[in-house]
Amino acid sequence: MGNRGMEDLIPIVNKLHDAFSAVGMTSFMDLPQIAVVGGQSAGKSSVLENFVGRDFLPRGSGIVTRRPLILQLINNKAEYAEFLHCKGKKFTDFGEVRKEIEAETDRITGSNKGISNVPINLRVYSPNVLNLTLIDLPGMTKVPVGDQPVDIEMQIRGMLMEFITKDNTLILAVSPANSDLANSDALKLSKEVDPSGARTIGVITKLDLMDDGTDARDILENRLLPLRRGYIGVVNRSQKDIDGQKDIKAALAAERKFFLSHASYRHLADKMGTPYLQKVLNQQLTNHIRDTLPQLRSKLQSQQLSLEKEVAEFKNMNVDDPARKTKAMLQMVQGFGVGFEKIIEGSGDKVDTDELSAGAKINHIFHKRFPFEIAKMEYDEKALRREISITIKNIHGVKVGLFTPDSAFEAITKKQISRLKEPALKCVDMVVTELNNVVRSCGERMARYPRLREETERIITTHVREREQRTKDNVLVLLDIQLSYMNTNHEDFIGFANAQGKKKASGEKKGVGNQVIRKGWISLHNISFMKGGSRDYWFVLTAENVMWFKDDDEKEKKFYLPLENLKLKDLEQGFLSKKHAFALFNPDQRNVYKDYKQLELSCESQEEVDSWKASFLRAGVYPETIKDDDDDTQTSAQVGDIGSMDPILERQVETIRNLVESYMKIVSKQVRDLVPKTLMFLMINDTKEFITSELLAHLYSSGDQNGLMEESAEEAERRDEMVRMYQATKEALQIIGDVSMKTISTPLPPPVKNDDLIKPFSNGPSSQPQPQVSRRPPPRPTGQQQPPRPVPARPDVPNRPAPGIPKRPDNKSMPPAVPGRPR
Repeated sequence: MGNRGMEDLIPIVNKLHDAFSAVGMTSFMDLPQIAVVGGQSAGKSSVLENFVGRDFLPRGSGIVTRRPLILQLINNKAEYAEFLHCKGKKFTDFGEVRKEIEAETDRITGSNKGISNVPINLRVYSPNVLNLTLIDLPGMTKVPVGDQPVDIEMQIRGMLMEFITKDNTLILAVSPANSDLANSDALKLSKEVDPSGARTIGVITKLDLMDDGTDARDILENRLLPLRRGYIGVVNRSQKDIDGQKDIKAALAAERKFFLSHASYRHLADKMGTPYLQKVLNQQLTNHIRDTLPQLRSKLQSQQLSLEKEVAEFKNMNVDDPARKTKAMLQMVQGFGVGFEKIIEGSGDKVDTDELSAGAKINHIFHKRFPFEIAKMEYDEKALRREISITIKNIHGVKVGLFTPDSAFEAITKKQISRLKEPALKCVDMVVTELNNVVRSCGERMARYPRLREETERIITTHVREREQRTKDNVLVLLDIQLSYMNTNHEDFIGFANAQGKKKASGEKKGVGNQVIRKGWISLHNISFMKGGSRDYWFVLTAENVMWFKDDDEKEKKFYLPLENLKLKDLEQGFLSKKHAFALFNPDQRNVYKDYKQLELSCESQEEVDSWKASFLRAGVYPETIKDDDDDTQTSAQVGDIGSMDPILERQVETIRNLVESYMKIVSKQVRDLVPKTLMFLMINDTKEFITSELLAHLYSSGDQNGLMEESAEEAERRDEMVRMYQATKEALQIIGDVSMKTISTPLPPPVKNDDLIKPFSNGPSSQPQPQVSRRPPPRPTGQQQPPRPVPARPDVPNRPAPGIPKRPDNKSMPPAVPGRPR
């Protein structure tokens, strides 16, 4: 074979196959192997049976091979077969082998022609075979048969790709000679995964069934659609021979006679046929194994190192040991507490780069969502003035009020403070939701012990609910404290004297100067459908305006929009849209952007939208106030009763309004500061302390500790699978540990020009000029000898002298024998 000393490599890889197949991990390692691919009825099964010399594969119409068959051929004096799923049972009757393959196939796939990628491992010992490992795969089909799914073609293609995409798999592409090779499914598929042709070996079957006057000489000489490893022709038994149970030995003799007697193939006879194909596959698989062993050993070693860390705790472990269970419970509770604190407080190790942590979300609630919810409670200017006017008139009664009543200020202010209870309680609810998410997230670390996880989550969530009610009570107390006393001597309060002289200009901004508040990307939806409907722009928000640019270089300005009199509102999420939208609009129904009444914007996440809303709030753009129709009707009636205000009343209303605005700024600022602090003290920090100091005691008092520490079935299975994987990897390293690499191998043939295989096969071969070779041998003149036709040497096998050619009965001159080359 040109590779002495490596004969044991194929049995070594067979052992590796068995080691991984025994633990159900056939795809765990990319082991060197040969995958047989081809269309239905291409002759794959016949080729494999010719290798063995026995009829042992299922036959019939439609898809016969419905599960991958890993066929290991081992040279041995005795002849028998073994299945990996039937350990210890030897099959000497190969008819029983066929029945066992059919039964094992139906056991997984059923009898409805379904397919499965779970392989069947068959080992054949025989004196008539060379050491070889092949995988017989289902034939490619186009039309579903029987109860097969409509996507059977894609299912089979997916299974084939699962095997032949592996770099260590040689591809035996089987194509029938009586169909156009340019349309070969096997060559097309192999070209997709092996464009250089370094792993593909071509096999041409049914040479005896070609039309009269045609032959496959150009293909077998590697002239037409060349492959780097070339083609080998074989002649299988016909269906008539199979039905007549023609002996395979007789079929191999007939195959040999066909190549020797055929005028187009006789010069290639020693490089054709099943025995030669078996030798070539043995040699090329052996060389391929030798080339891939170093990489395989390195991969196994790295895999073993990574598995050792996970298996270390499983070695010599007694699942029912009480001491182990106690230790595991302590470790689980401690790990839960550490994880909870890291998520809340933040950590520099193992930072999630894809999603905000619960701690970051709570921070977002404190500083973005909560202030925004308070801003949504912002009073409506016209409604506030009506309320103040009504309050003043009710205080004066029938008397004419010459002075501004301070009781009107107190009544209106207390009403505004009471409205802050809703956003404060909503803030508590949002934080509780995030805390429960943290508990569930940390509980995933206890998935190994489902009862412990369930009990831990129950205890902590119960504690959080108890703290929730106490926190809400304290938040309401904070607001009740604000209602209990109006501190009009506060240093930030403007007082009555300043309130009377203050004239608030229409549209006055609450920002300081024109400072930049925020920059970022936002999708603008006020774009015509013909131009895409939306586009991302770089937005710059200041205290007085918002601008957007083409990109973040801020060189090409697209638009400049003043924020005066603008309001903000939410928009419903569009159909099939995953973005969250909001809009800027003018309450007076004026155009905001070009001919649009509102500027529609969107962001990728709700958190980003809330952040932009908070930024617009800082710039003085408040959310719209949604009122019920009943409130509008009642307000209109009240306005009708009030009529127009006299100058004295108008001055008093303006004074009270300025006082209320000044005092509410003070209260809102305090509420925004104290509510998050209350939540941190009474709920978040308290829960952390509870987990650290009291959780373990509650678990011990809850019941049976042994029951809490019972492993889940999934965890036991995962542990067993991990140990099996580790043992299989260890065994595989022992198998290949003593292989000698100091041997001679045949180098891979040089690349060939095979552009025809790159193009779609439906278009036929390349349009580049090909040497025109006649399919029919030209007639030879009587008495004149023709010079021998040069034959290109196959790069992958050594040359041998051609066999002698039998004499013809008509005593015509014989063509000269092809001269042999020294080996």
